[in-house]
Amino acid sequence: MGGTFLFPGTKQNAFSRHVYSMKTDMAYAYSFAEAKADYGRKRSGAKRAPRMAERELPRERMAERGPGALSGAELLAVILNTGTKGKNVAELAREIMALLDGNKEIPDLKDLARVSGMGNTKACAIAAMLEFGRRRWGAAGCAIRQPSDVFALLRHNADRKQECFISVSLNGAHEVLASRVVTVGLVNRTIVHPREVFADLIQDRASAFVVAHNHPSGKLIPSPEDDEITERLERAARILGLHFLDHLIFSQSDFYSYRNSGKLDPPLEEQGDDGFQSKLMTLLERL
Repeated sequence: MGGTFLFPGTKQNAFSRHVYSMKTDMAYAYSFAEAKADYGRKRSGAKRAPRMAERELPRERMAERGPGALSGAELLAVILNTGTKGKNVAELAREIMALLDGNKEIPDLKDLARVSGMGNTKACAIAAMLEFGRRRWGAAGCAIRQPSDVFALLRHNADRKQECFISVSLNGAHEVLASRVVTVGLVNRTIVHPREVFADLIQDRASAFVVAHNHPSGKLIPSPEDDEITERLERAARILGLHFLDHLIFSQSDFYSYRNSGKLDPPLEEQGDDGFQSKLMTLLERL
């Protein structure tokens, strides 16, 4: 690039010199968009959104470490490219993540556009990205054979700062029908009721299911609350005739499996007639 960087009707200023001096194309493109937005805001008298430090730019991190190193909010920030009045791109991305977590399906375009600062153009970009990902590389159809398959499917949620309880609906061949965040809890615990889990499973016409939640602390030791909800889900699943395959607790690097740890009984049909009768009597006594 040669010459000077100018906006229409302006002389070279601090913004243009800063953008011109950027070393990479991605940083240049981001700064160009930010500076251009600032110029428009100055003319309209609007408040400028806080600028992100260069080392925090998701595009820069993606270029250095690849998309797998970015959180979901950071990937959204790359797609959004810029923030809006009084709100930088990271803040806008976090609001969209909250909207996505609260929806079982891809949000309607109008719902996305209602997020403050989105507008129709950004909403269309996000909706198109979500739909393309669902069609091309959606989780539906992949089979769950072992706990590590569940971990590979859900580990991108490990960077959440709060515990997220996730349900994965499976068909009779243990192929994924749907995967969704059921509830988002506190920093060190999540609150979930079995009815919230089974409502989606029944709607999906699932034959089996897996649940999982992240531990933001990175420690994979089950809490008493984790044991309690696992036991309640197991009892309810047997009554409804659903196969409860596993409950995973995961971090970014590893996971804990209730099935592998021997804390979940095998399905009744795998225990033989004697096992079936014994378990049935035990369940009736508990109810």
